[in-house]
Amino acid sequence: MITLAALATLLPFLAAFAGMLLGPWTSRLLGAAPPAAQAFGTADGAGRSGAGGPEAGELSKTSAEDTETPGTAGTSPEPEKTSAEAPTMPLPVSGPEPAAPARYAAGDSALRGLPRNGPALIACLPMAVATVLALIVAVAVWRHPGVRTGTLTLIPTGTIDIALGLRVDGLAALVALMVCGVALAVQLYSVAYMAEDRRYSSYAAFISLFTAAMLLVVYSGDLLVLYVGWEVMGVCSYFLIGHHWQERANSRAAVKAFLITRLGDVGFLIGIFVLGVGAGTFSIGGVLERLPDLPQGTVTAATLLLLAGVAGKSAQFPLHTWLPDAMAGPTPVSALIHAATMVAAGIYVVARLYAAFAASAAALTVLGVLAVISMLGSALAALAQDDLKRVLAYSTISQLACMAAGLAVGAPVAAIFHLVAHGAFKALLFLAAGSVIFVTGSGLLRRHGGLRRAMPVTFWAMTIGYAALVGLPPVSGFFSKDAIVGAAWHAAAHGERPAHLPGGVAWLICLALLATVAVTAAYAMRAWLMTFFGEPRAAFPAREAPPLMTWPVAALAVPAALLGFFGLGAPELRPHPLSALLSLLAAAAGAVAVYLVWNRDPAADPAGGLGPLRRVLERAFYVDEVYAVLVVRPVRAAARAVLAVDRRGIDAAVVGVAGRSRRAGGLLRRTQTGDVQTYLTGLLAGVVVIAVGVVVLL
Repeated sequence: MITLAALATLLPFLAAFAGMLLGPWTSRLLGAAPPAAQAFGTADGAGRSGAGGPEAGELSKTSAEDTETPGTAGTSPEPEKTSAEAPTMPLPVSGPEPAAPARYAAGDSALRGLPRNGPALIACLPMAVATVLALIVAVAVWRHPGVRTGTLTLIPTGTIDIALGLRVDGLAALVALMVCGVALAVQLYSVAYMAEDRRYSSYAAFISLFTAAMLLVVYSGDLLVLYVGWEVMGVCSYFLIGHHWQERANSRAAVKAFLITRLGDVGFLIGIFVLGVGAGTFSIGGVLERLPDLPQGTVTAATLLLLAGVAGKSAQFPLHTWLPDAMAGPTPVSALIHAATMVAAGIYVVARLYAAFAASAAALTVLGVLAVISMLGSALAALAQDDLKRVLAYSTISQLACMAAGLAVGAPVAAIFHLVAHGAFKALLFLAAGSVIFVTGSGLLRRHGGLRRAMPVTFWAMTIGYAALVGLPPVSGFFSKDAIVGAAWHAAAHGERPAHLPGGVAWLICLALLATVAVTAAYAMRAWLMTFFGEPRAAFPAREAPPLMTWPVAALAVPAALLGFFGLGAPELRPHPLSALLSLLAAAAGAVAVYLVWNRDPAADPAGGLGPLRRVLERAFYVDEVYAVLVVRPVRAAARAVLAVDRRGIDAAVVGVAGRSRRAGGLLRRTQTGDVQTYLTGLLAGVVVIAVGVVVLL
């Protein structure tokens, strides 16, 4: 089993390097036409100036200003129709044009051209095999529960050896299967979505490396090996978020994500050292076994430091601001980050080391308080966003906080169950959102409308996804979210919580969860109504996205709808009548309120009913602006001061010494003219001076 887990991790890793080195060459070997000769392979992709995606340069913007839709730059307002272009919906108001017809031709041809698409085959086939291997491992662990470990080698360090090995148990097997399934859907979806991108080969390779890094985190048996995968994910996120680097906003979003997550990772690495040195081993099993013997101060310090990295990776307050800006990356990247990798890693690590966190009152309290702030604050921010992807981004922060809340109240099984269910329905929502953006040419909600008739498959898939997000029966989110709400209710009302968690924090978590359910229903209803109902607000083709995009979306709708029933075998995952009723009442209140506001004027945005509060929520409570004042500006001022000292002090001293040396050299150079007569004259003059001196002095 360890061998199968190792192969599942190794295959996408090898696919990443093969894609980087051999992707285009493989296409030529398979007989694919050069990009310039393909019907859909222009130099930069249908007038997008190399942007590579329909949302490039638009969705990274945080303001709601109208922008020219990438994919139509340089084209006429009414491009000539081709056979690949479907009839367009009526245009009641002015808006951006949909993507160019060549882009549809590219997406539709992606499936037919897949057998000769070298980078796609290198990315998809190993990922499919890895998914099968992860499934075999999961079934084997389910049939024969237990922990399996294997060590390839020990790396001596002079003190504590590092075990290069894997650890497979029920938690690792379940999460790894979720990672592989979502990654495979993303890779298949990307073949059509990124069909015109000239750098698709590197894109697909980074997706594979991203997946391999997450699998290393999941299967790792050593904390330092886990940290390697943890950091590789950070590098991959930087390259993938900034894939459309031509747009400055995209590159800045990538840098922001990299810096903020690295800030948390400093504490995470120190926490690993504290825990490993205290336990005398970095092995996860060894740390958990020796945990009772560790001093309480060591456990508290280590877990609080680990929480810094968890807050950064899982985008929890106060290190959450990078995730909404990360929407600058291609939509499939957003689906992978939000559903299966990166943000899921933080919750997974807390669950993996849960015994250490449960032993520290400070860690549980901090985890619970951060979860309350993150879940409710992000849900409120999602309520006012105009960009569909940013709505889903803030939703991810909120849902991850719900999982953190479950961990804080002593329900790790429920938290992981919600992590897996969230992976299914959030990947579904993001990929379906990508289909909407592909067809309409815009990610702005005010540019959508009436899509339920134009995109029936996407409509029903997103309906299932939103129902799971809200927690409506009988879809997966109802069971997984109710398990967390029920655990929080029992922790607060009946004292069934970790011994170290204060009762006040338990009540705070319980009430915040119910409030978050109501707000989640509100923003989900708003996005659903504005996207699929009412009249179309822009011109777009009345058609579905290409098959390679529609099929993964339809496939993800199945686990998003049915996954909850697989948890009924565990008592802690069965619905609790009281908490389920409270959750449904809260969800109904939020959804009905938004529907009533929308029904008065379907052409208007229901968020307009927020009044002056909308601007505050749209700017996410101005946290970025506060950071700009408290952190960015002081750091820039300090950098300017250092630069001034460097220029006027250190550089000035170096330049001054160089100038004086140059002037001294100039004086000496005058004596070295290369003129023999001058040398002889100087020689004779010197002899005369010496002779006169001898006569006078002696």
